[in-house]
Amino acid sequence: MERYESKEVEFKWQKIWADNSAFSTVREDGRDKYYVLEMFPYPSGKIHMGHVRNYAIGDVVSRFFTMKGKNVLHPMGWDSFGLPAENAAIQHGIHPAEWTYKNIDYMKKQLKRLGLSYDWEREVTTCAPEYYRWNQWFFLKFMEKGMAYKKLSTVNWCPACSTVLANEQVEGGLCWRCESTVEEKELEQWFLKITDYGEELLEHTRKLPGWPERVLLMQRNWVGKSTGAEVVFKVEGADETIKVFTTRPDTLYGATFMSLAPEHPVIEKITAPDRLRGVREFISRVKAGGKKGRGEAEKEGVFTGAFSTNPLTGAKIPVYVANFVLMEYGTGAVMAVPAHDQRDFEFAKKYNLPVTVVINPPKIILDPAAMIAAYQDEGTMVNSGPFDGMKNTEAMVKIAELLEERGVGKRSVSYRLRDWGISRQRYWGCPIPVIYCGACGAVPVPYKDLPVILPEDVSITGKGMSPLLLSSFVDTKCPRCGKGARRETDTMDTFVDSSWYFLRYMSPQNNNEPFDKKEASYWMPVDQYIGGIEHAVLHLLYARFFTKAVRDLGLIQADEPFKNLLTQGMVCKEILRCPGHGYLLPEEAEGGRCRECGKPVTVGPTEKMSKSKKNTVDPDRIIETYGADTTRLFSLFAAPPQKDLDWNEDGVEGSFRFLGRVWRLVSENADILSGFDFKHDKPLEGFLRRIHRQTHSTIKKVTQDIEERFHFNTAISSIMELVNSLYQWEGTKQGALEREVFREAVEAVVLLLSPFAPHISEELWQRLGNPTPLYSTPWPVFDPDAVRSEEVTVVVQVNGKVRAKVSVPADAGKEYVEGVVMKEQLVAKWVAAKEIRTTVYVPGRIFNIVVQ
Repeated sequence: MERYESKEVEFKWQKIWADNSAFSTVREDGRDKYYVLEMFPYPSGKIHMGHVRNYAIGDVVSRFFTMKGKNVLHPMGWDSFGLPAENAAIQHGIHPAEWTYKNIDYMKKQLKRLGLSYDWEREVTTCAPEYYRWNQWFFLKFMEKGMAYKKLSTVNWCPACSTVLANEQVEGGLCWRCESTVEEKELEQWFLKITDYGEELLEHTRKLPGWPERVLLMQRNWVGKSTGAEVVFKVEGADETIKVFTTRPDTLYGATFMSLAPEHPVIEKITAPDRLRGVREFISRVKAGGKKGRGEAEKEGVFTGAFSTNPLTGAKIPVYVANFVLMEYGTGAVMAVPAHDQRDFEFAKKYNLPVTVVINPPKIILDPAAMIAAYQDEGTMVNSGPFDGMKNTEAMVKIAELLEERGVGKRSVSYRLRDWGISRQRYWGCPIPVIYCGACGAVPVPYKDLPVILPEDVSITGKGMSPLLLSSFVDTKCPRCGKGARRETDTMDTFVDSSWYFLRYMSPQNNNEPFDKKEASYWMPVDQYIGGIEHAVLHLLYARFFTKAVRDLGLIQADEPFKNLLTQGMVCKEILRCPGHGYLLPEEAEGGRCRECGKPVTVGPTEKMSKSKKNTVDPDRIIETYGADTTRLFSLFAAPPQKDLDWNEDGVEGSFRFLGRVWRLVSENADILSGFDFKHDKPLEGFLRRIHRQTHSTIKKVTQDIEERFHFNTAISSIMELVNSLYQWEGTKQGALEREVFREAVEAVVLLLSPFAPHISEELWQRLGNPTPLYSTPWPVFDPDAVRSEEVTVVVQVNGKVRAKVSVPADAGKEYVEGVVMKEQLVAKWVAAKEIRTTVYVPGRIFNIVVQ
């Protein structure tokens, strides 16, 4: 018998697929399409097991719907601009372009080695000028519509390196490179008006039933629509006002102080001279800690010496700067109502500020002095002038109306969502196509001059401003007046690259436009999008925004980019830790001890694979040892796609053994399997009927598990059960009917296995004598009559006494019935710890167990 050589089989079929352009796709008007897409990777150097799992999931979907007759688009590309390439340039002295393209070459080979059904003719690379040219084209279109604009915004600044830092480069308030304290600095930045689409982004989450509710909730929270009132507080003794947005206008009579974000522009204008130094020191300290985690930090503040006037009560309330108020939320100012907001309550207690109750709970009168927490539920208005005795829910509307009557406020809607700042003071990104002229101002680069090419003759040190400032890139001519001018040296946020790449796949060689409208009309939206939950907000929100903005340019009809979304779980593995040397690789421990110091090693818990925790698994090693099919099969069988997968080398071995069993099932029965097609022109009975039923039941289950639920693990399990049944074949396989039933079942196994393990399936399909390759073969269809089970009730006796009843197929044999009986709990207790001497089965009636 020929041995299963995975590498030989896989290389053979990968070459056949490539030579025949097996997965190339073209638009076919009138034919049902299916666009399946996995989030494209950043070319960091090598794929990891998370990539393997993600892409294997997408490949199952692609191959399945291809066999179901759909016109499937399944492309791949590279999200190739970004900070890691710059860091590599700084650390290793290699140009970002060289580093990036070298990584792409290696990772592409890895993906091809997995046998993924990508249409590589549609490959896109976002750092290539032929791609980012269209980023710039979109930017110019957005400028024309007033959707792209520039304003002052804060950035992370390292004074020692004299450079802007990304958020990821700030660690504990320090520069990742030199550990200097990072400051906030204001620079002019480019923004896109995503807020113009806030309401639509929110409302359309109701039209995405194919998305996980968890992701939709995260998107809704990020947009953060709040209905309430805008209230104007006048500052005492100054020609300044402070606007506040509140969702609780019913509590306005209980506002006893004001809290401002440290970034609020009014602070310098209203702070008393004798308090200015202390206020500035507090603001510097808060900013040095960064914005991340400010909401969870201990509540702190400083009094400005200024007072504002409550517009309804006329009371003077002190104005504080507080660390928990963020400029990005609301107006950056909060009217503090300590009796009815827990955060304000804690702040008031800390700084001995007054607490005024304006809402009492039912049948209770609150005493501010006795309160140990804020009361935040519904109730009856008190201490609120004309609104006393009213339900607070009614007072919300009435107080908002009063604010409007007095001209000190209005009903309002606020969004947490802020415009998208796309400026990056980095080198490795898409240049922003703007020229600054002393006479003409900010001038868009003419369309005919696109792309603005990112120069490669630069020195990247990690110090100073962008390398683009130090190159001949800056100096240019104004396209309007012809005078000397300078180019914009900021580059675009890399999220711009990934916000429309799914559109470029449809016509990647198009040199005249971002994509062909006819192609977009046919392929959009993406039918199934697959990626990690970590992209639940930013990437997905920006892609949704971009789709709507491009729609409004008249280029597409789709409102949403992705019809269905699958967020796959993480790949996890136990960690090893030494008390002296920290995380260890498996080879750094022996006999439960650290090989370096001999101290006992703790094992666990299971955590997401991470280089820093040394619990990664190299896909190359697994593929080299077991083959691509085994690697794919384990990643799909070990857990449902939406759940985390715990890495288990024994499980990989098990998947390899199973494929070996399938291989032997065909090779050991080659003579029996050759030359027969299943015609089913004779009635089936007994074991043959059960195998026929199981074959079609398996086809039905695998089809539903893939198409309706993405339960790949249970689909694979049912294929394994069918294989087990074929290995337990009862009687001979020599008769024509037996051979027909056996071949039908074996062909079903190979067909059903093909989306999961395509190489071995193609090889076995060919060896079964089928001239058409699997990628061009229709998906099997189950026979409804075959899966219809005729069951009978069998009485179970133990030593002649009735102990239970079980339902089994009417034609089930003794071995099958015995398996069902022995799993029955009512039977188990009567045979436990006893010797079974014999069993007797009267077909369809009685199963008797004789025990001693």
